Amino acid sequence: MAKKILYVASTFGHLRTFHIPYLNALLSQGSEVHVMGAGDPVGFPDGVTAIPIPFEKKMTSLGNFRCAFQIRKWIRKEGYDLVSVHTSLAAFFTRLGILLSGRRPWVINTVHGYLFDENTSWKKRIILLAAEKLTRPVTNVVAVMNRQDEQIAQKHHLYKEQLVFIDGMGVDVSRFEKSDETIRAVQALRREYFLLPQEFVMVCAAEFSDRKNQMFLIRAIRRLKQEGIPCRLILVGEGEQFERTKSLAVRLSVRKEVRFPGYTRDLAPYFYLADASVSASRIEGLPFQIMEAMACGLPVIASRIKGHEDLIEPGVNGLLFDFDDEEAFCQAVRQLYEDKKLREKMGRAGQEKVQRYRLERVLPENMKKLYAETSPEQES
Repeated sequence: MAKKILYVASTFGHLRTFHIPYLNALLSQGSEVHVMGAGDPVGFPDGVTAIPIPFEKKMTSLGNFRCAFQIRKWIRKEGYDLVSVHTSLAAFFTRLGILLSGRRPWVINTVHGYLFDENTSWKKRIILLAAEKLTRPVTNVVAVMNRQDEQIAQKHHLYKEQLVFIDGMGVDVSRFEKSDETIRAVQALRREYFLLPQEFVMVCAAEFSDRKNQMFLIRAIRRLKQEGIPCRLILVGEGEQFERTKSLAVRLSVRKEVRFPGYTRDLAPYFYLADASVSASRIEGLPFQIMEAMACGLPVIASRIKGHEDLIEPGVNGLLFDFDDEEAFCQAVRQLYEDKKLREKMGRAGQEKVQRYRLERVLPENMKKLYAETSPEQES
C-alpha cells in the first residue's frame, strides 16, 4: 500500500547531496513524498513536493521552536503515514512538532552521528540527551551507522520499537572511477597549485565548522613546515568557519601551503591529486569524505573518534590519532610521507573496505530495513 511520506533534514542541500536515491526509491514504490528543509527548494526528482522550513543552525534559536509549530501544522494538515528525519537539529524539532500535533505517524530517526559521546562536556551531553529522551515517545525506529552511537541508543533506549544498524547511506563509487577527464582535471590542478613531485599532498573535504576542526590542520601544517616536510593541504568546502580558517593560515604563514578551492560536487580530481585524506573532526556519523577518499585509493589519517574508528583499521587502510593531538597527527604524516609503498598498500586496502558501503548494496538493504520491514500505523 502506498504511503504518504515526509522526509526532513536541516537543509535541502543535505537532502540533495545524500538522499536523492532514497527519494527516487520511495517514489518508485508509489509513495507520495514531501521533503522539508532550509535553503533553495529545487533540484528534487519530479513528484517530490518541497516544503521550505527556515531551520537555523543554532540548536537553541527561538526560530527553530517556531519551525516546530510550523511542522505541527503540516503534520495535522497532511496526515503523513511515515516521517523520516535526518540531521540532529531537524530530527529534534520535527519530532517536537509531531509531539505537539497530537498525531502519531511512524517516525524513523536516521542518526548521522549523535552530537555527544563520553568525551562531550557533561552540560552539553545532558542537554542533547534530554532532547533525545523528550522525543523518544514519537521515535519508532532509530537507525545508527557507527558502533558508539549504537551503544548510546541502546544504553538510553532512545526509540520506541526498534534499533537498526545500517552501513551509512551508501557511496556512489562509480562517481570516483578514474577517467581521462579526471586525469586532465588532476593535471590542471597540479599546474594551478604549482605542486612539485616531492610535495606530500593532503586533502580534507568538509563543511568548515568547529566540529570539523580544520584549524587544527592549519596549525599542524605550520609544524610540519617548520620541520622541513614539504607538504600541501587542500581544504575543500565552505561554511561558517571558512574565512576564519583562511585568516589563520595567513597569520601562521602557511597560506602558500594551504589551498581553499571552495565547494565542489566533483571531488574525484582532488582525491586523485592527493597522497592522503585527512580529517581532524571532533565527532562524526559515518563520514562520506573518508569513504569517497578510500574509493579513490587514498590512505586516511583521521582523529580517533566514532565513525572514523568504524572505517579505519590502523596500519591497514590508514592511521588514527587522538583528537587534537598535533604531534600524533604529524607523526602519522611523517610515516606516510616517508613510505610510498605503505601509502599504496593502505590505499588498496581502503578500496577493498569501501565495497561494503557501495550505494548499490546499501540502498536496497536500507530500504528493506527501514521502509519495508517496519509497519507504520497512524495513531489518532
